[in-house]
Amino acid sequence: MDPSRPTASSIGIWRGRIIGFDDELGDLPAAHVVHASGAVVLPGFIDAHTHLTWTGAASQQVDLAGCRTREAILTAVAEAVAATPDGRWVDLAGYDQRPLGAHLSWRDLEVVAAGRKVYITHASGHACLVSRAVLDMIGDDELAAADAGVLTDDDGRPSGVFVEEAMDLARSRRMPYRMEEIADAIEIAARQAASEGVTMCADAGIAVGLGGYSPVELAAYQSAVEQGRLPVRMQTMVPAAMLHASGADPADGIPRSIDLGLRTGLGGDRLSVGALKMWLDGGMMARTAALTEPYADGGLGQLTYDDEELAELVRDAHRAGWQLAIHAIGDRAVDQALDAVALAQRETPRPDARHRIEHAGLVRPDQLPRMAELGLTAVIQPTFLHAFGDDYSRIMGEERSAWMYRGRGFADHGIGLAGSSDRPVADGAPLRAIQFMVERKSSGGLSVGAGEALTVKEALAAYTTGSARACRVEEKQGSLSPGKLADLTVLAANPRDVPVSELADIPVLATVVGGEFVHGNL
Repeated sequence: MDPSRPTASSIGIWRGRIIGFDDELGDLPAAHVVHASGAVVLPGFIDAHTHLTWTGAASQQVDLAGCRTREAILTAVAEAVAATPDGRWVDLAGYDQRPLGAHLSWRDLEVVAAGRKVYITHASGHACLVSRAVLDMIGDDELAAADAGVLTDDDGRPSGVFVEEAMDLARSRRMPYRMEEIADAIEIAARQAASEGVTMCADAGIAVGLGGYSPVELAAYQSAVEQGRLPVRMQTMVPAAMLHASGADPADGIPRSIDLGLRTGLGGDRLSVGALKMWLDGGMMARTAALTEPYADGGLGQLTYDDEELAELVRDAHRAGWQLAIHAIGDRAVDQALDAVALAQRETPRPDARHRIEHAGLVRPDQLPRMAELGLTAVIQPTFLHAFGDDYSRIMGEERSAWMYRGRGFADHGIGLAGSSDRPVADGAPLRAIQFMVERKSSGGLSVGAGEALTVKEALAAYTTGSARACRVEEKQGSLSPGKLADLTVLAANPRDVPVSELADIPVLATVVGGEFVHGNL
């Protein structure tokens, strides 16, 4: 992925960094020689938007992803209740109301879990379903204040389903997880990522909010590093909800901050603080992504902030030196993000701010030039359309389906493009995402936005050089060049040589981080 030297047949590594290729190595002695036997070595894949704690925790919970009926879900809940000691929370994941035609409620759960505290995470991460015992822990005044995010039954009482920010009413009763539990979850998810050729992940929101598991979650990451339990490099995003009045001198331009003035860039090669995460809307699965035109099955989704509130938040964070990672899936949320960033840049120009639109799930043609002008990077999850493309195409209609999770549109407008998974919402394997970016077909065989297809080279770049730039680590990662970190993905075949339909099936023989094998061997 280095245009100045596209290929080589040997690579030299010393103290975790690349020192040269082929003839550049001359007669240098090697302490260890690895013969790759015709394998293909690429820069390590960088997943620019993922959730390791959530992924690891979900892997240890009962998964409802395969449950397509009310009866199947309740049977799974009953089994989870029976397997969980009295007094402990019963945690399940992967709930999806779409095959059922409507949400379940606490009344459904009472049949199999009366008196138990049950917390079920929606497959999208943007909703949850809880039992009566959990609802009883939440005061009426709290429920009334949350309002729109608290779904109700026909009698007007809470149904047990919470969406978006209202989820915190239930999550705050379940949290925090212990640091040891979080470190266990991180290790499980990180080793899975490494087995798929990933050498660096950016965790898109820790500590508080939708993705948080403990106020000291960063300490759990640090502990995992110290114990040798984190096989991949990590960048953690701090939720904007953690910003508070700084008390700093007004001349510093930091009216709001995290304690000590923490911001993007703090840390080292193994663990660092990345962008400031902002959630502007919800998700398409939960029908809460904010649209300018309704979903085919009704509704426009919802925005987290009003325009003035968001503009102030973005202005303060931008001026304080943060890189912004702005969750905006629907085109209405993208409009709001563009306006807020444009205002912040006019007031405090930062040419290399590298602000990001996380997901950029539905981007209209008229929004593309504005994204380019503002220097924004689109951090997309191509596997969403592989996994959910049939449903998303139905709810968006023919015209808007061509605008979802774009590839070609971003590339042609010079908009930075970074590949990511949002695991565990979807499959985290980069090669599967790369295959979708090239062929644009859902798991059901539906063509989704065929005009947005990229070449294999462009798709590989999204997961290497593109993600490295999005995470501000392009000087150290993303391509194989002398002086860069020796982070490698070793594949059994060249992605440019195999049929596109077989890209996802290329075996990952090994993954190397800093010159050390963290998955497989040769």
